[in-house]
Amino acid sequence: MTSDDQTAAVADAPKAAIRKRSALRHPLVLLLVGVVVVDVFAFLVAPPFPKHGQSGDPCGFPVCFIDGNLELVPPAVVWDLDPEHPLPSGSLVIGFHPSITNTLLTMWIVMAIVLVVAILAARRMRENPRGLQNFFEWGYEGLYNWAVSNGGRPAARHVPIFAAFFILILFCNWSGLVPPVGKIELLRAPTSDLNITIGLALVAFGYFEFQGIRANGLGGYLGKFFPLGELRKGIGAGLIALFVGLIELMLEFVKPVTLAMRLFGNIYGGEVALGVITALTVALLPIAILGLEVMLNFIQALIFSTLTLMFTVVAMESHHEEEHASTTAAQHGAPAEAPRSSPVAATVH
Repeated sequence: MTSDDQTAAVADAPKAAIRKRSALRHPLVLLLVGVVVVDVFAFLVAPPFPKHGQSGDPCGFPVCFIDGNLELVPPAVVWDLDPEHPLPSGSLVIGFHPSITNTLLTMWIVMAIVLVVAILAARRMRENPRGLQNFFEWGYEGLYNWAVSNGGRPAARHVPIFAAFFILILFCNWSGLVPPVGKIELLRAPTSDLNITIGLALVAFGYFEFQGIRANGLGGYLGKFFPLGELRKGIGAGLIALFVGLIELMLEFVKPVTLAMRLFGNIYGGEVALGVITALTVALLPIAILGLEVMLNFIQALIFSTLTLMFTVVAMESHHEEEHASTTAAQHGAPAEAPRSSPVAATVH
């Protein structure tokens, strides 16, 4: 090594040391170190005890650790509206009992926060948006472009309901990642409760069925499932059309079930995975799982709202339009245009 090279190496040494120190001071590195320190300190000072206020020694590792981080499938009742007639106990009991659960309470809190932020964003509308208004318009424009790119021009008028479903479900999903939620009995992620997801799915089901009847009339909409007119083309063709229509009718009632179960299964399963990993490891791995859950919760909210939008677009299409498109394509020697339901099938699978 020449003297010039040695001089350059000596001159670069302080710069390398500065870069190393700046990397150690990176906010993400400091955050990870801080979380690990807090996690270890909490473990030493306040070790976990059995859940639900049971007395006894601190939890034994790992069974009690895992149990202390998990929520059972049934939500906890915060306020019983009919204490004189309690619901029979049991894991397979299904019934109606008026009560306010922790998932319903958390959902009301999320709705209040979203409404307050939306009111503040729209309080002083400007032609040249900035701040919170600019952020909301950017988000709404992105949702609008996504909806129109998937559903075409007919989807544009349904963007408000699509955006409402997406925003509500997204923040309900993310609420379970906030430390107080799921750690105290009063709060729990709403979409980790099957009752909540079934309610959302039934609202979506009612919306796209109503839009289908509104666009085609009751007779025209039912004609998609009971194509009696096909009997004029022959008994064989008519029976096949009726059989296919019956299958489509059955699938119509499967839609809310798939919407509810997919959302519930992914959110509750993610909470179980996060609870188990948190109980078995220190903070580094749970932080990675937490980042993955943020992304997956976003995807699940987008899937639910997108499927609702596409089901609405498909419900509004008439059977005569599909027949006319197929006939026109056949007359011109071109392949028939794929039905509008193909994006839904692609999304589901």
